[in-house]
Amino acid sequence: MPVMEPPKPIRRARHADSMRRAAPGAADAAALAEGVLRGDRAMLARAITLIESNAPAHRPPAREVLRAVSEMTGNAIRIGISGVPGAGKSTFIESLGNHLCDHGCRVAVLAVDPSSSLSGGSILGDKTRMETLSRRPECFIRPSPSSGNLGGVARKTRETIALCEAAGYDVILIETVGVGQSEITVRSMVDCLILLLIAGAGDELQGMKKGILEIADIFVVNKADGENRPRAEATRAEFERIIPLLSGAVAGWKPPVFAISSIEHRGTSDVWDATSRLHRHLRTTGQLEELRRKQTLDWWRELVEQELHARFLASPGVAEHSRRLEHDILEGLIPPSLAAEELLDRFVPRS
Repeated sequence: MPVMEPPKPIRRARHADSMRRAAPGAADAAALAEGVLRGDRAMLARAITLIESNAPAHRPPAREVLRAVSEMTGNAIRIGISGVPGAGKSTFIESLGNHLCDHGCRVAVLAVDPSSSLSGGSILGDKTRMETLSRRPECFIRPSPSSGNLGGVARKTRETIALCEAAGYDVILIETVGVGQSEITVRSMVDCLILLLIAGAGDELQGMKKGILEIADIFVVNKADGENRPRAEATRAEFERIIPLLSGAVAGWKPPVFAISSIEHRGTSDVWDATSRLHRHLRTTGQLEELRRKQTLDWWRELVEQELHARFLASPGVAEHSRRLEHDILEGLIPPSLAAEELLDRFVPRS
């Protein structure tokens, strides 16, 4: 089961002092933060909705909530789960989640739904796809639209992870959309990346880049049941032959390969045992602390870039001048490279 340090005690007195010093209008943020720290699922859901909002008025209270719970984050095992379409990610997550709940863990599932590139809408159907797991009080499932975000990971996934950790969840499972940039993006926010595969090693290997295989920590060939079991075992053997040729994301760790059946709940415990061993290896070698530090800095840099982009486009005159340049680009009056330089030079003086 999870190998982790005991959770830190909630600093009630210090938290209360910070609420007394809060600016007027921050009462709702204070109540949300207190609710999250109590493990209130409804308040956690409201807090996540707040930080996911793009409304300018919601940004200050969202920051207050994150600031209030920041000292209680970082105590969970963070696991990314991705794989090719049809690999059975949701079924695997439900099987793993039920296994963890059966052994006393509190589990949060952050399932990212693909948003339509045309309408921006998403199905948000993970609670129906994980029907058994969604009924368990020890589990919190939060489907979030990817909103077209590169990598199939919601823009505020890192903040959502922090809130779930503050709410006392031991394991955070993050399901990504598709294969490709998804793994690279989620790798920057988890301790372990599980890559789900399906039988047919030859076709799969042709469709995967070596770099993607090298950032996975555990390989799982799913749907090893019925007539498909021999093919799944063959795929597992093929990947085991490939592993020694890969660099690997974690020093001193050889990624294991499993053939399992999520429907039959066979092999799920083996995958979790391997995940626990990896987490213990990361802790004892000091790699976990270094990984988390790097992820925190990456998160900060990403937020700075997002904020700079947003503030630049919101600057007076930028939108109007940008529209004029777009017209000139489409009319062939100026190449995009020079238009970009003109826009930046006009509003961001060179040093």
